[in-house]
Amino acid sequence: MIARWWPPVGLAAMVLLGWAVRGGPIPVDDWFQQAGHDMGSYRDVFLVFSKPPLVAVAWAAGIVVALRQHRRRLAIAMAVTPLLTFAMMRAGKHIFGREKEGALAYPSGHTTFLVTVAGLLVLLAGVGMWALIAAVCVCLLGMLGLSMTFHYFTDTIGGALLATSAVCLVAWLAHDEPSGQSSSAPADLR
Repeated sequence: MIARWWPPVGLAAMVLLGWAVRGGPIPVDDWFQQAGHDMGSYRDVFLVFSKPPLVAVAWAAGIVVALRQHRRRLAIAMAVTPLLTFAMMRAGKHIFGREKEGALAYPSGHTTFLVTVAGLLVLLAGVGMWALIAAVCVCLLGMLGLSMTFHYFTDTIGGALLATSAVCLVAWLAHDEPSGQSSSAPADLR
């Protein structure tokens, strides 16, 4: 299962990418920045997907739904995981020291928050194909907007690697049933 092996792979990829781009933008970053410049203010439409207040509302709604469904482990994971990924993202920004317009940029905090919350909502929805496709589309659109404005493209990739690693770890830890429990018994995660 991907949830078991992705966390160390994703985190290692985030660290390697961070070390590779810490000196400044690379050509793909410049391409996205130029595309954003060419689009003018139209590029800002994509930023709606990564607005922290909107993501926070979705996060809070997910926690409430998990609690109402009596899925306590998932509700706790939903409450704690974005805070932990935020702390890891902040540490990463200081470790890598990559800047854009005088602010620390790698990994992208907007992307980390968006992808973490979207991934947790996919878990809440039962990892259905529709939920996965919707989350991927929202995250990619948000990352596109960020790549053309506040961040470099590689900053958003670093944030996505960190966030998906955390969500997969949550999925793996919260989904395993203790040994000896029958498969017909209700699980905290569905």
